[in-house]
Amino acid sequence: MQTKKVKATELLRGARSWDGAEMPDYLVGRPELVAMRYEFPAGEKLGWHHHDVMNYGFVAQGELTIVDVNGNEKVFRAGEALIEMVGTIHRGENRGSEPVVLYMFYVSQPGLPLSVQHPEIGQ
Repeated sequence: MQTKKVKATELLRGARSWDGAEMPDYLVGRPELVAMRYEFPAGEKLGWHHHDVMNYGFVAQGELTIVDVNGNEKVFRAGEALIEMVGTIHRGENRGSEPVVLYMFYVSQPGLPLSVQHPEIGQ
């Protein structure tokens, strides 16, 4: 009996975020790895925020638009992976008609927030 082999497909490799910025140096100290699943209903927007820690992810469903405060944006569709911005204010938007399901993976440290909100910036 012949067994099926596991197929490995690299989805993403890089040292720059989606906007072309270089990733910062690793944090000093013991890491904490965090995996998150986000669901964005159709028409929903996150608040403006930035990340102090490196993170990357995968769009499992729908179409996610990431916009920075300068109006630069990029669309990520189901099946696409992304390296998120570090230190740059941005937000995610679901401009489509179906929910977005997004998996994100953070390289953090205990006690650090995954994101820092900027409520002072209007919607």
